[in-house]
Amino acid sequence: MKRFLRTREFNLIILIVVLMIIVAFRAPHFLSGENIERIINDTSILIMVSIGQFFVILTGGIDLSVGSVIAFSGMAASMLNQYQPGIPAAIVFLVGVVIGLALGMINGAIVAFGKVPPIITTLGTMSIFRGFTFVLSKGQWVTAHEMTESYMAIPHGSFLGLTNLIWAAIIISAITYYFSRYTRTGREVYAIGGNKVAARFVGVKEEKINFIIFAISGILCGIAGVMWTSRYAAAVNETATGFELQTVAACVLGGVSIAGGSGAVPGVILGALFLGIINNALPVINLSPFFQMFIQGFVVLLAMFVNTMMDKRNEKLLLNRRRA
Repeated sequence: MKRFLRTREFNLIILIVVLMIIVAFRAPHFLSGENIERIINDTSILIMVSIGQFFVILTGGIDLSVGSVIAFSGMAASMLNQYQPGIPAAIVFLVGVVIGLALGMINGAIVAFGKVPPIITTLGTMSIFRGFTFVLSKGQWVTAHEMTESYMAIPHGSFLGLTNLIWAAIIISAITYYFSRYTRTGREVYAIGGNKVAARFVGVKEEKINFIIFAISGILCGIAGVMWTSRYAAAVNETATGFELQTVAACVLGGVSIAGGSGAVPGVILGALFLGIINNALPVINLSPFFQMFIQGFVVLLAMFVNTMMDKRNEKLLLNRRRA
């Protein structure tokens, strides 16, 4: 318990609670069960994609193409549903996921086997995948009246009072948490981010790990792409533009070291929820939506500063223990 009370996750939980209480003074209905469920539902896609980003950052990289992968996989699935309405929605969903996986594998192959740094690779594929989206759709949108009811119902169905979208976020969070904590490959991801040279000496294959983490990111973006277009009943070429910045923000807020090797899935979830609460609170307290990007940027810089200070403190504690 003492160890948990010193974690960044606990501090973030306290910060979230304080933020919600402050907003509730201005708008009491903010703490209603219905509104809390709405916040979680609105944040579920961000949670899923941020977890994929987390694994990439954990190795010391970054995936700038997540927004473009979401857009392309969502557009492809929506167009398949539009032109082949007889195909079951479950199959369309799987097609979107496979497309996301394929794009993620392209990123992974370039980074792992082409030895191109992740930031350069994904900066290029970000534009390429977004361009593919425009080419595929010929600049057109897929709107609600062109989608089937079963496709639009994918994220809205409910089980035990929670929407399918929330359940998807819960299941993905549970699987990736187990993967990162209790599997050999998951621990190897941390090893690569912590010390690549040492990891190689103990037999960790950096190429394999890089390929796997970008594949994971692609799968989660594929799921998010289908969920996004079906939830909002619209496939737009500009879908998820700038979303990569939000995923990085969620990771940084959740205590993930931008240098790699440090962080956890629960922290990423809390970081995404914090951003979701901010986005939900601004309209409630009558602040202009134009402040959202400003506040997000300020919060990310503050989180980076706090993370840097905590990393330096931990390094000093570790050095003192070694000397002792």
